[in-house]
Amino acid sequence: MDDEKKVPIIAARERGPGPGRYGLPNATGYSNHDPTKKKAPAYSFGARLENTMFKKDCSPGPGYFIDASVSRTGRDGTPSYSILGRQKDPRCVQTPAPGAYSPEKVHPQGERHAPAYSMAMRTRYRKRDSTPAPNVYTIPTFLGSRIPTKMNSASFSMTGRSKTGGFSEDLARAPGPGAYQHVRPDVTKRKAPGYSMLGRSYMPGDSTKKPGPGAYSPEMVLLNKQRLPSYSLGIRHSEYITPLIVEVE
Repeated sequence: MDDEKKVPIIAARERGPGPGRYGLPNATGYSNHDPTKKKAPAYSFGARLENTMFKKDCSPGPGYFIDASVSRTGRDGTPSYSILGRQKDPRCVQTPAPGAYSPEKVHPQGERHAPAYSMAMRTRYRKRDSTPAPNVYTIPTFLGSRIPTKMNSASFSMTGRSKTGGFSEDLARAPGPGAYQHVRPDVTKRKAPGYSMLGRSYMPGDSTKKPGPGAYSPEMVLLNKQRLPSYSLGIRHSEYITPLIVEVE
């Protein structure tokens, strides 16, 4: 134990507890009361006793509702009636009403009338009914010379342009005027002066940005005005710095 290295205690790091660290005794109530203070009498509510000590009471409370029709001799004998719901019609009897009949649609008996026919629905085709319909046949066209048995007029077609034997065929294979490179006039004639356009140049000067008139705040300048003293909070210093003590003679 003596060989262990002891850490030196720095006085600057030793701090005492704040005011909130002290716990003063309570001055109210009965438990942990401050003995230096005057203590008033304290009262408490008793706990609810169990039902085993007394007879269990199962009677209703004051909010019990007593029906007025019930007396000590029994319920009142006045008859009472209620309204029931509408019963459903039995399905066994379904007689049509008078409005279900249409006597005006019935032809008077004993009078002659024209026969009436109805149109039945389309029946399915039978397997032996394989005759094609009229729109299945295709009539050949009479334009052009496609049908040898029919009389038709002459037909002509336009062919494409031929590269060989055409009017645009170049038999000599000679180059055109645009294939030759022309000679510049400055080679054989007097050359005129030539000028070029340079980039934009700037005058030498200070290129730093200057504040405008709106950047200044003259209303915040208080050097030429009388004002009250103002104080500011200092910065937090290190806990190991010794305060400077100057002797004043």
